[in-house]
Amino acid sequence: MPLLALWKPYGYVSRFTDEGAHPGLAALVSVKDVYPIGRLDHDSEGLLLLGDDGALAHALTDPRGAHPRTYLAQVERVPARAALTRLARGVVVQGRRTQPAQVRLLRDEPALPARPVPIRFRKNVPTAWLELVLGEGRNRQVRRMTAAVGHPTLRLVRIAIGPLALDALRLAPGTWRALTRAEERALRESADAARQISRRRDAPRRA
Repeated sequence: MPLLALWKPYGYVSRFTDEGAHPGLAALVSVKDVYPIGRLDHDSEGLLLLGDDGALAHALTDPRGAHPRTYLAQVERVPARAALTRLARGVVVQGRRTQPAQVRLLRDEPALPARPVPIRFRKNVPTAWLELVLGEGRNRQVRRMTAAVGHPTLRLVRIAIGPLALDALRLAPGTWRALTRAEERALRESADAARQISRRRDAPRRA
């Protein structure tokens, strides 16, 4: 079964069945016997992989792993250098510090399609865009991280998983396609490299 890449739109849940007022992936993807690898909340958008390879899914989504995921987050107000440093070094979320991350403040607004439900807009409160690369995937992690430093996330888009990026995949919201053999090979190599990093990082704890 091939691996699929989907640009999950805002408002959809990361499961094939509906959840309350939120439609499921069955409304977008017609392929049978594939399952979401990881998740995006209904109010988040962007790259979601689907497949039936349990071992690969575990390698990509294990919270202890180091497989990179890249997000664009529109936040309230413009973060100062101190806030960016805290995000990069790790902040305490639900009693546990997040792993170090790559964080940068974007100078320009990214070229993203408009969201069907606009963000809440406050005339006297500016917004800014951050790019964050995380090596762990805890529940609503980006939103909780930015809130912890005083900059709530208003819009969140996952633009890459390892070597796979939305722009290179040429996806638009609600569209999907199968990965090429070269793309799947690059993803698996990335997952293997992340596993090795995770094992080296955890080795001192096991010693």
